[in-house]
Amino acid sequence: MSFQNLSIVINDQIATLTITRASKLNALNSETLGEIHQAIDQLNADTNVRGIILTGEGNKAFVAGADISQMINMNAQEAQTYSKFGQDAFAKIENSAKPVIALVNGFALGGGCELAMACHIRIATENAKMGLPEVSLGVIPGFGGTQRLIQYVGKAKAMELTITGNIFSAQEALSFGLVSYVFATIEEATQKSLEILQKAKNNSSIAIAHAIKAINALNPNDAKGYQVEHETFGTLVNSEDCKEGMGAFLEKRKPNFK
Repeated sequence: MSFQNLSIVINDQIATLTITRASKLNALNSETLGEIHQAIDQLNADTNVRGIILTGEGNKAFVAGADISQMINMNAQEAQTYSKFGQDAFAKIENSAKPVIALVNGFALGGGCELAMACHIRIATENAKMGLPEVSLGVIPGFGGTQRLIQYVGKAKAMELTITGNIFSAQEALSFGLVSYVFATIEEATQKSLEILQKAKNNSSIAIAHAIKAINALNPNDAKGYQVEHETFGTLVNSEDCKEGMGAFLEKRKPNFK
């Protein structure tokens, strides 16, 4: 299967899945979310693949966020559907039977941070910047961020990071427990990712699949929590504050919230 916004390279049973929208800082639009959904299904069905590295093209961004230019014209129902679509795509990653490592290079903001959190392990480069700044746009995280961040950093820290929209460094993410390793270069980060997946590859694939399922069961996906998230996301995207916030973002000015 060929993709417009992704590339897949398989080497020694390890697949590297790269989002290839560098000109847009790898921002997530509906088409890219759909392709991620399809790509994870494809890689899980491929018996020649034992592990997956997910990353973004270029050295500026893993994924800078959702595509604001697409979102700003959505009505409430369209935004809710978009949020649910993103949640479903990221759930595919979280529930993948094969381990998925997010190789976080550069910006991983909003939807990009949510994408990284859906992966089983996160490894970052020192230039990585992460965060959920959606409230600065008049909206909330809509791709599972309100649910997953709590699992990694605890409720109090997740609340602080979400309501402030603070962007934090790779070293801060390491101290929070959000990433497992930080390296100076993308080459070193890639090598560590390959090292982990090579070790996993030597183990039973069926045991790994069940281990992932069992670990995820400790923090089961609360359908109500995700439902509240995508319904609230839809309502907010249709609000005047959100139109002002997203408009200000696209126009590169400070928003004037009412």
